[in-house]
This record gives sequence, structure tokens and C-alpha cells, in this order.
Amino acid sequence: MNQLLSKTFLWMFVGLLVTFLTGYIVSINENMLLSIFGGPMFWFIIILEFALVIFFSARVYKMQPMTAKICFLLYSFVSGLTFSTVFVLFEIGSVVYIFLIAAVVFALFGLIGYFTKIDLNRFSVYLLMALFAIIICCIINMFLANSTFDLIISIIALLIFFGFTAYDIQKLKILSETGMNMEVVAINGAFELYLDFINIFLHLLSIFGDSKD
Repeated sequence: MNQLLSKTFLWMFVGLLVTFLTGYIVSINENMLLSIFGGPMFWFIIILEFALVIFFSARVYKMQPMTAKICFLLYSFVSGLTFSTVFVLFEIGSVVYIFLIAAVVFALFGLIGYFTKIDLNRFSVYLLMALFAIIICCIINMFLANSTFDLIISIIALLIFFGFTAYDIQKLKILSETGMNMEVVAINGAFELYLDFINIFLHLLSIFGDSKD
């Protein structure tokens, strides 16, 4: 179990590093920003992100370990392109501060998932339904641009991803006792925990982050 967790968190860290570095590099390059956000390229990237999530989630356990790693790193890079808005819109000190808070909260719920005796699988369907509801609300609020609604969405989304973090850690613990390919399990676990952390970070930033003037 400890070996699986070590591999999982190592790959999760690599994915986060790729995303943050990509986002930062794009944010300091005006031409790249204009290319991504000044035309149809933005929507292509968004669609590609969703397509990669669906493809990876559906096919990961049928992939060779190297293929799974490449897909994960590709997603981390593509996600970093849109992640550049974080460095454009928020003070860098605030980004670092919120990152540390997200890391502490993530670790806390990860520990809950690891040590709890409660079967969190029974809540997975409700978490997934709540996630779909939040996605729909986010799409609606893209047109409404209501700041109060956005705050409510962020608070609820945080609770959802706190739950997903605990659930995903417990799932890793269970999978470590099966005969599955641990390399692939580690990459899939890294991908799921990466998504949990990124969403916790972004919603905390949305609530508490200091915007640039």
C-alpha cells in the first residue's frame, strides 16, 4: 500500500508541476495568451480537456503503463494552458498562499479517507450526481455572471471535492489489495487526486484569492 501511495503522489506531483509551469509560462507570454484566449482556440482546448478526461477514465485500465503516463502528462499540459488565467487574474502571493491551504486541506481529507472505517463507496453515486449538478450550474452562470451564485457554487464544489479526495484515497487502499497492475492503478489514482486537488485549489482561490488590480 505504501509503495502504491508513493508512486501515486509522485505522479500527482509531476502532473501538478506540469500544469503550474505551463500556466505560468503562458501567463508571461502575451502572444500565447492572445492565441489561446483571443479566438476559437480556447473552446478547442476546453473540449480537448473534457475529451481527455472521458477517454482516460474509460480506457485507463486497458492501457499499457507508459500509454497511461503519456495521457496523464498530456492532460496536465493541456489543463495548464487554461490554468494560465490563475497567474493573470490573481496576485502570485495569493496563489502560493491558497496553494498551501489547499495542500493542507487535501492532506486532511486524504487522511480521513485512509483511516476511516466507513465504506465511502456508498456515497460515490451522490458525489457524482452533485458534481454533474455543479457543472450544469457553472455553465448556466457563465451566462448569468452572478457573483453570489458563483460563491455558492464554489462552496458546494469544495464540499464535493473534499468528499472525492477521501473516497479516492480509500479506493486506492482497496485496489492495493487486488492483483491489478499497480503501475496503472498509481497513474489513475494520480489523475483522480490531481483533479481533486486542482478543483479544491481553484475554488478556494475563487473564494479567498486576491485579484490583481
